[in-house]
Amino acid sequence: MTEETTTEETAVSGKVGEIIETIGALTVLELAELVKALEDKFGVSAAAPVMMAAGGGGAEEAPPVKDIFDVVLTGVGEKKIQVIKVVREITSLGLKEAKALVDEAPKAVKEGASKDEAEEIQSRLQEVGATVELK
Repeated sequence: MTEETTTEETAVSGKVGEIIETIGALTVLELAELVKALEDKFGVSAAAPVMMAAGGGGAEEAPPVKDIFDVVLTGVGEKKIQVIKVVREITSLGLKEAKALVDEAPKAVKEGASKDEAEEIQSRLQEVGATVELK
């Protein structure tokens, strides 16, 4: 045998080439025995990690993408009157109800809003100094 033996993919040294040829001649049962012996000798496992073996099973466990949000007013800031005006525009509440909502912060301004609508409401309230969370 020559010093360099090539397999289909890589060039290997003579010793490694001999081992590959020997392994290639083993039966399936002999290969299983060899794997077990190597695992015991070197304290390793030939099994693929569970995440890898699942073949993308982790994607099934990912939480669903949230597309409905509650816009919660958490702080009023210095411009309370402007915040009340924006709350009235968003909710169509009367002055008394909008003022009560702002005074009771943290309080939901809009529930079940789409992502785009929730982000617009958030930006409108933040423009007048309010603190807002999307939940």
